[in-house]
Amino acid sequence: MNINLEEKFAARYHKNADAVYFTPGRVNLIGEHIDYNGGLVMPCAITLGTWVAIAPNNENKLRFKSLNFEIETAVESNRVNQKDGGLWTNYPIGVINEFIKDGKEIPGLDFLFYGNIPIGSGLSSSASIEIATAYALNNYFNLGYDKLELVKIAKRVENDFIGLNSGIMDQFAVAFGEKNKAIVLDCETLKYKMVDVDLGNYVLAIINTNKPRELADSKYNERVAECQTALKQLNEEITLHYLCELNAEKFALHSHLITNEVILNRATHVVKENDRVHLAAKALNSGNLEEFGRLMYASHESLRTLYEVSGKELDAVVDFCITYEHVIGARMTGAGFGGCAIALLEKGYEEDFAKHLTDYYIDKIGYPAAIYISEIGSGPYLTTDTHR
Repeated sequence: MNINLEEKFAARYHKNADAVYFTPGRVNLIGEHIDYNGGLVMPCAITLGTWVAIAPNNENKLRFKSLNFEIETAVESNRVNQKDGGLWTNYPIGVINEFIKDGKEIPGLDFLFYGNIPIGSGLSSSASIEIATAYALNNYFNLGYDKLELVKIAKRVENDFIGLNSGIMDQFAVAFGEKNKAIVLDCETLKYKMVDVDLGNYVLAIINTNKPRELADSKYNERVAECQTALKQLNEEITLHYLCELNAEKFALHSHLITNEVILNRATHVVKENDRVHLAAKALNSGNLEEFGRLMYASHESLRTLYEVSGKELDAVVDFCITYEHVIGARMTGAGFGGCAIALLEKGYEEDFAKHLTDYYIDKIGYPAAIYISEIGSGPYLTTDTHR
């Protein structure tokens, strides 16, 4: 963090913060659009994230301020509060509501948030704020929740309070992330295993296309429906609950049942992408980054041509990466139609990569992308503690 949040807290609230906590954002390394088809995802925490400083007050108020937003809010403590439009403060308020409904007492507190995750880019800034709030309160007041309980609380906030019908991967990834490890997660059962990710002489470049993801929700729902159509047609001959119960070999035996070419393309991506997650885990376990990079490129090509959820902005980034000799793998990450791509970039070439990609992207798209360099980071932790 390149700012002193404790100094900023003292300037805003005219007192010292008691504690400062950090929670990361996340990227999905591979395994896209298969979580709702019974497949595996492979997210990891990143070193971009959300910091929150807190201190008690004697006014029975919960006051929320941020260095990223001008809007600030104060609500009554120890009562369930209503959502306030589309404001960022709904995320911490929603978390506190869940604690209160669960019988916990949250007295007056002052909060100051700061995040360096680009908003709306698909790196889970909302999940990061939710888990940052939940983790901080759980630790500060010794509320006794384990990490999985905090994840489920944050998901309820997203689904029921914010009103977004999202899955659990984002909250899970930011809470369970470990340094230099990826999570192979079954979003349905929540069974998971950690996979070592030794990037060696490489770093994770995160490229924000700076394109709003306005199509993502409608196209997401459309893809879900298309996958359900494929599943229904396959079930005329075999019994499946999810497309990802098939591997590519078994799928080939029954794919003739899917009569529409577009639906067949969607199902083909789903099955092969799930296979790629298994292959990616094997590659990382054996330290074969080149193979992992090849799988990243294959994932993007499938999302581009079969699932059709990338777009010219994301494709421009990956097309550049293919030609840049110091990148060994790249792909879109997230729902698509904007948001971010990721690339495995050789250390020492960060500035050169940023310059040449920026020139290429402006030439193709007309405006610059934003480029962030990250390592694979850890889940939430206490950074500063003065109250004990």
